[in-house]
Amino acid sequence: MTDWTSLQTAMADHGYVASDDLAMALHIARSLGRPLLLEGAAGVGKTEVARVLAAVEDTRLIRLQCYEGLDASHAIYEWNYPRQLLAIRAAAEDGESARAAEARVFSEDYLLERPLLAAIRQDTAPVLLIDEIDRADEEFEAYLLEVLSEFQVTVPELGTLTAVTRPTVILTANGTRDLSDALRRRCVYAYVDYPSRETELSILLARCPEIADHLAAQIVGFVQAARREDLEKKPGIAEMLDFAAALSGLGIADLNDDPVVLGATLATLLKTRQDRDTLSVEVAHRLAGKAA
Repeated sequence: MTDWTSLQTAMADHGYVASDDLAMALHIARSLGRPLLLEGAAGVGKTEVARVLAAVEDTRLIRLQCYEGLDASHAIYEWNYPRQLLAIRAAAEDGESARAAEARVFSEDYLLERPLLAAIRQDTAPVLLIDEIDRADEEFEAYLLEVLSEFQVTVPELGTLTAVTRPTVILTANGTRDLSDALRRRCVYAYVDYPSRETELSILLARCPEIADHLAAQIVGFVQAARREDLEKKPGIAEMLDFAAALSGLGIADLNDDPVVLGATLATLLKTRQDRDTLSVEVAHRLAGKAA
């Protein structure tokens, strides 16, 4: 794909309706060989960008899920200690020298690749998703910068392992903490917001083509109105699709048909008790009456 519109079309063919800004940022990142940093609220489809891009490029998606306390051994590599211990015991029983046993157990056969190392050792360049980087500690973020700048990893027992191919790197962040200026400077940046009514309707019809146009318009109008309520966790696109699937599965043709059923299906949209109390059956019925 030589231009951003071709990329946008290819992503749409795989069910992802990308905005012009997002498609352009992704195209630029791929062209420059730079990581793409996607920020936005949870549920707006940041992670899905990586999955769809891997499908478009017909390549492997490798995901590193970040969390507090994540360290290099879980992100890059670690040794298979149980196998090493068994090998050392067998070597001792066979009379093998300690030096020979050490050289054998600290070899590729006993190395466990974690996402960052696996991503640079693929014959075909994969898509590397570093999900929720803002949940990792600042120390890990600093180490990640080194890996992303050189695309090589040093394993003391084996030496420096250099990238066979350079992966397409996508980082996501939900705003849990501020990211460093150094990381931001290395990346092409895009903010992923909740989609417009037209875009979200296109997403729904692409993913759930069996839903009638009238009900689809009502669902999108209802969900977008719900997001404007004082909710603790606003429903994302995935929740909207679950809501639509639930309604379709129950044979609902209009949101105003049965307020009780509508209230029950809110289990797909609302994920906290506080939000269920905020968006009561009465409030849901009122929003449904205005959705079209």
